[in-house]
Amino acid sequence: MNLGDFDYKLPQELIAQFPAGERGGSRLLHLDGKTGALADRQFRDIVDLAAPNDVMVFNDTRVIKARLIGRKKTGGRVEVMVERVLGGGDVLAQIGANHPTRVGSTLVFSDAVEATVLGREREFFRLHFGGCEDMFALLERHGGIPLPMYITRTAGAADAERYQTVYARERGAVAAPTAGLHFDAALLQALRERGIALAYLTLHVGAGTFQPVRAQDLARHEMHAEWYHVPQATVDAVNGARAKGGRVLAVGTTTLRALESAAAGGDLEAGHGETRLFILPGYRFRVVERLLTNFHLPRSTLLMLVSAFGGMDNIRRAYRHAIEQRYRFYSYGDAMLIERTGQ
Repeated sequence: MNLGDFDYKLPQELIAQFPAGERGGSRLLHLDGKTGALADRQFRDIVDLAAPNDVMVFNDTRVIKARLIGRKKTGGRVEVMVERVLGGGDVLAQIGANHPTRVGSTLVFSDAVEATVLGREREFFRLHFGGCEDMFALLERHGGIPLPMYITRTAGAADAERYQTVYARERGAVAAPTAGLHFDAALLQALRERGIALAYLTLHVGAGTFQPVRAQDLARHEMHAEWYHVPQATVDAVNGARAKGGRVLAVGTTTLRALESAAAGGDLEAGHGETRLFILPGYRFRVVERLLTNFHLPRSTLLMLVSAFGGMDNIRRAYRHAIEQRYRFYSYGDAMLIERTGQ
């Protein structure tokens, strides 16, 4: 497979610049991967589309204020996007500047916070914030919400709430697990009352989720690493649902990748680690039978993942339908519920 197999043209006006007026107010495109059937629905129909004894698994990662605007001590504006907090005042980050950033240079933020560039680690810089005991608190004070590059406006106060799921707990993501943005407390309660188990795991979404795939031959593409944790309670919920004849619905591609990574040995196992799982058509899914997700960028690894899950031809047709029907795309856009192809 080549990169061009996962391309499509999207009118710019379909890229959602703002979230829907309320969580749960989006549209939902339902795709049956076995038959190819499509149905236009409202997001709140997800309650009726799930059945008692099913389990829905959510990613409870919390987006941090990862964008820092500052200057080099020698002059010149810099923009830093923190990718991962390492501890001890160290972070991995991308740095945008008019001139190359040198190892050993000092960056200044808010005229009070200084960071030293320690070196390069692959595509990231390692920075050290001297005297910092709580990096998350520092980012909360001085950082900004890291909206994706296709949202062309400046982040506002409302984004601090809306670019975060209502169940976000574990700090560390620099991008939201966007399928979860549609849920509010009332919708989660309605799912519980219907007899659907709700389970949680953590995968800290990295900025690499937005990075373009550069290799035309996809066998040459190397995935970015993301940290995940699947607790025993979630393994028990999945196994319990299956024992009752229920299905496993992953809320978001990040949840799916964490579950499938934790089942690399065959059975789903509790644990944590780094995943570089790259899912292409032909991948055999071990855990997830239903996937709730938003619409994804052309030529992206996430579009490749949903093509593996729902079938390449089905996904192409579904995206054409979504464009014709004026669905809203990407992080603040509408959602898809995909039933896995027979495999």
